[in-house]
Amino acid sequence: MSDKHKISIRFFNDREVRAVWDDVNSKWWFSVLDIIGVLNNQDDYNKNRNYWKYLKNKLKTVNPQLVSDTNQLKLTAADGKKYNTDVLDNEGVIRLAKAMPNTKSAKFVEWFTYSDETIDGKSKSKAYALFESGIIDNIEIGTTKGLQQIHGYLFGGLYDFAGQIRQVNIAKGGFQFAMAQYLSQTLQTIERMPENTFDEIADKYVEMNIAHPFREGNGRSTRIWLDMMLKRSLKKCVDWSLISKKSYLDAMVKSAVDPNPLKHLLINALTDQINDRETFMKGIDYSYYYEEE
Repeated sequence: MSDKHKISIRFFNDREVRAVWDDVNSKWWFSVLDIIGVLNNQDDYNKNRNYWKYLKNKLKTVNPQLVSDTNQLKLTAADGKKYNTDVLDNEGVIRLAKAMPNTKSAKFVEWFTYSDETIDGKSKSKAYALFESGIIDNIEIGTTKGLQQIHGYLFGGLYDFAGQIRQVNIAKGGFQFAMAQYLSQTLQTIERMPENTFDEIADKYVEMNIAHPFREGNGRSTRIWLDMMLKRSLKKCVDWSLISKKSYLDAMVKSAVDPNPLKHLLINALTDQINDRETFMKGIDYSYYYEEE
């Protein structure tokens, strides 16, 4: 696996969990010991390590798949040095929590997967968690990799292609998105587009929508991607609650030939409340509402 680095995030009950993005497999990996600490409400590293050693031996007989799914990566510890650490992906974290014999694990699983059993419901909860956990602050801005990181987080454990650039052609409403055989080159071109002004950012957003790099979940991912560029360059974000579903969808359809209607909607919905929790959560609600049939 390539290009891994420490990312410290705030997780369930505001405890720190180290996570790294895997470029090769397009997924997030989470520190098992940190998750153990979250589930046991325990900050003592040695106690978490001993508990995981005990639990791992127990699981080898009752849940061997969970143990076999555990990977090892070098993560930075409190002393600043890197050590091999057991990590699990989204599905593994859920299985670990369910294997824990305490009442908090049930609440954690509900938080991590959301009570709505639909893919949209679970993904929406993950979108909320992007803000709550702070992981959004460690995602690359304006790059294809950053968009993959967002998609991988929103749909990890829900789609087997989460975070992965599609290799099939897709179309919607008679519109053919970027051909898969040219998609890699298209994404490189989009990544090089500037993002200093509102018009530049909006144009980049339109081109990424035309590319549609994932088999599903493009809109929900790229709207977060758009807001991240706006926040960094303009100290603004979109208050999506100010844009009706019909107006947005109509403008997106037209944007391939005329981006001005979409730009008009976006610029009139900009707000400087870029760190406001309510604005972000409300934006996620509207973003997912746009995708409902």
